[in-house]
Amino acid sequence: MKVLVTGAGGVLGREVVARLAADGHAVRAHDRVTLPRQAADLASEVVVGDLRDGGALEEALTGVDAVVHAAAYPSPNAASEADVFANNVEASYQVLGAAGLAGIGRVVNISSLSAVGLAWSQHDSSPLSVPLTEEHPYIGDDVYGLSKYVGEQIAATASRRWRMTVVSLRFPFLGTGQRLRTHLSFIHADPGRDRGSLWGWLDSRDAARAVEASLTCELSGHVLLNVAAPDTTSLVPTAELLRRYHPSTRIDMPLDGFATPISTRRSTELLGFTPIHTWRSPEASDDGR
Repeated sequence: MKVLVTGAGGVLGREVVARLAADGHAVRAHDRVTLPRQAADLASEVVVGDLRDGGALEEALTGVDAVVHAAAYPSPNAASEADVFANNVEASYQVLGAAGLAGIGRVVNISSLSAVGLAWSQHDSSPLSVPLTEEHPYIGDDVYGLSKYVGEQIAATASRRWRMTVVSLRFPFLGTGQRLRTHLSFIHADPGRDRGSLWGWLDSRDAARAVEASLTCELSGHVLLNVAAPDTTSLVPTAELLRRYHPSTRIDMPLDGFATPISTRRSTELLGFTPIHTWRSPEASDDGR
């Protein structure tokens, strides 16, 4: 399979390029700036340009079988609010529309659990219920979460219009190695810092595995999936975290130990995906990065 990976220089994009290349796929790696050597060396082809440029996008899509759309500003602080919204939404609209026009049958749209509206909330919002499912309503008040929520609506619309399969993956914090260790240290010092993300996380190598599964599984239409590790980022048991930081949230099933309050049932059933990396052992995620 020949796959276009947008945002190939990002945290997830680099892992996706590496994973797909290792499994024998031809990867056309795209970013709007020069790619890190790691991603460029593994890719079959490299394309640099703005996804909002129709000519550059058409060139990037020519001859590919599938698309992984990972390009986006990754937080509301990555640029001005206007730029975050305009870039993330327009890029999604352009990529999905152009993929449909080109007759590409499968797109993996990288969304975020921020699309629910909790992670960057300015008002310390709480989920209505946990485990958090894909059906939870949008309750956001930040521009990044809004951009990812709108991106999912674009994905669903493109799927209906062009009769193509689009898989939107809602990921939590992604990292491995030093990036993950730094994130965990920050939360272990004060678990309240991660209340908006519901202490969700996923090793970026597992995220790349989920992306590959989304490219190859038997699916149709627009499929929205939560993908997260089975445990939290915290040293505090989940039930205590919820009592302390989300006392108004309804708990619909027992969350014993450090179980994640994010439902991953659908991704497990539809993708056959189970994370294999954990941070709760001495050697975990120690890959030197």
